[in-house]
Amino acid sequence: MNLLRNVIKSNALLGIKPNQARLHFLLRESPRHFSTETEDQPQQQQQNQESESPVDPFLRPPNQGLIYGKLSGTGRFTMKTDIINMLEGCNLTPQDIKVEYNRYFAPLGMLVQFPSRSAFDNAVRVLGRKGRLFRLDKVDRSQWEIESYDGKAVLMQGIPRNALPEDVERFLSGCDFNTSNMQLLMRQAFPDPIRLAVVQFPSQVDAMNAVLVKNRNFCLNNQILMRVLQ
Repeated sequence: MNLLRNVIKSNALLGIKPNQARLHFLLRESPRHFSTETEDQPQQQQQNQESESPVDPFLRPPNQGLIYGKLSGTGRFTMKTDIINMLEGCNLTPQDIKVEYNRYFAPLGMLVQFPSRSAFDNAVRVLGRKGRLFRLDKVDRSQWEIESYDGKAVLMQGIPRNALPEDVERFLSGCDFNTSNMQLLMRQAFPDPIRLAVVQFPSQVDAMNAVLVKNRNFCLNNQILMRVLQ
């Protein structure tokens, strides 16, 4: 108020009316008030944006992406469904599991594709909690690129050495199979080598049906053992 009186007195000496003096005083003081608000608002908005900005995704621990593991300790007749049931909660499907065989089709283990790192870690915890004799190790993606028979191929063991492909086809008469992809192999054994055949089928149902119907039947007086390849 003292400042206003001084302004009015000074203006009276200059011939300025009191109403004009008040307006002149307000106009002179208001820019400082408005400029203070415009300066504070951007700073406050910038602080809010910095506080609400998300964490840099490159600084976050990776948890997404496919992880591959090798499960050791599985048996010759272990099925993919056995592994899925054992690792319940890991979101696995039959397409996420492959069986690794040696050159004579003895299983070496199972390769498992996990949807994330958390699913892989969960599988490790499940195996530890159940106390099974399985071991799960993380492997490179290149090991996943092995051939998968997907339950549509059958291994036949004990085929006579003098048997022809036509004899194998005759043995499988009544079954729906692919004659063009039949493989005849020889496995060294004592005292005599063992002849093998791998036969492809249109579906898993056809392959399993052939094993159920033809397993332990005879081909040229030799008993044939059959097993589905996964």
